[in-house]
Amino acid sequence: MNDMNKVGIVGYGITPFTKDDKKIESILLDSAKELFKNNSQINRDEIDAVLISTNNNSKYLSPVLSEMAGIQPKIAHTIESLCNSGTNSIVSAYSYIASGLADMILITGAERYDSPGQILEWDNSRGEFKHPIFWASIFAKSYKREFSISDEQLSIVSVKNHKQAKENPNALSNKTYTIEDVMNSKKLTDDLRLLDCSRPCTGSASIILASEQKAKQLTDQPVWITGIGQKTISAGFTKNISFSSMESTRLAGKTALKMAGKNIENIDVAEIHDAFSVCEPMALESLGFSNDGKGTSMVKELHETNNFKINPRGGLIGTGHPLGATGIAQTIEITQQLQSNAGNRQTENPQAGLIHNMSAAATSSTVLVLEK
Repeated sequence: MNDMNKVGIVGYGITPFTKDDKKIESILLDSAKELFKNNSQINRDEIDAVLISTNNNSKYLSPVLSEMAGIQPKIAHTIESLCNSGTNSIVSAYSYIASGLADMILITGAERYDSPGQILEWDNSRGEFKHPIFWASIFAKSYKREFSISDEQLSIVSVKNHKQAKENPNALSNKTYTIEDVMNSKKLTDDLRLLDCSRPCTGSASIILASEQKAKQLTDQPVWITGIGQKTISAGFTKNISFSSMESTRLAGKTALKMAGKNIENIDVAEIHDAFSVCEPMALESLGFSNDGKGTSMVKELHETNNFKINPRGGLIGTGHPLGATGIAQTIEITQQLQSNAGNRQTENPQAGLIHNMSAAATSSTVLVLEK
């Protein structure tokens, strides 16, 4: 990678994910305030751009947050892409800095628990299943059938991620569950139970990206974005070439690893988009962490050995899923891991981490590689 284009993470702020009924503007401000409180060395006058990641329909949120936070940026706008809005915002910020249009950028993602982003009207208008539970159910049925996987095997994803979320002070869940608890939770479809699902919630996460020179001035622990991969296959999930693997994830992962000059074996810790329990093994397989059909075996081994390599903060299932904040929160987690600031979730001396963030049944995926 050309050193001239290096872009680093120099600060972050995140607030607990809740069911609070707050205005989106207040939610956005919460994590931005936390960021500036934790990073007093950052001068707001030097922030060139403010990007907002949200699916909330409120208008002009980036200038609104800029004013509330005391920033007058050159560039200010909102990015909406359902569940991978957060990482897409980070990619946009990276591009502004790498091109020389900006030197330092604040990215803030937020969502309310009742976000309209939960449902894609495009599918609705065509008479297709409009709710994520239905595509997740089709994924689960297809995956189980193709690889002879049981509901019990899939339930370990939820068990593991709730256990790991217990070590995350910002997680929505503070409970641990057994396989029996997951199996006995409310049945939503033939292939999906309540505890197989991530939950919408109110939450916010902020991160600051900077050019190499600026990053080295601001922190002695910069974390570098060394790989980016994005792929959009379609909008409607029925266009997926398979319902038991994620093609956009496979392609985005391949691109990100190639840009970083890494193989998947070089990745020490990863945040995987487990919107539903079936998504984690499918993504692990599509990214190359495990062979096809063996993702649940990998999850089981990680759980039984108390290894936090995958979804150390508890994933979306344990942490909650405020759409616009999720990809940023995932990126903050990998940053904390690489800086050895992850408390009881800390993995052993990671050098490289990966973030996988996707939208609408993996019709689009974004993958980031971060390094110390």
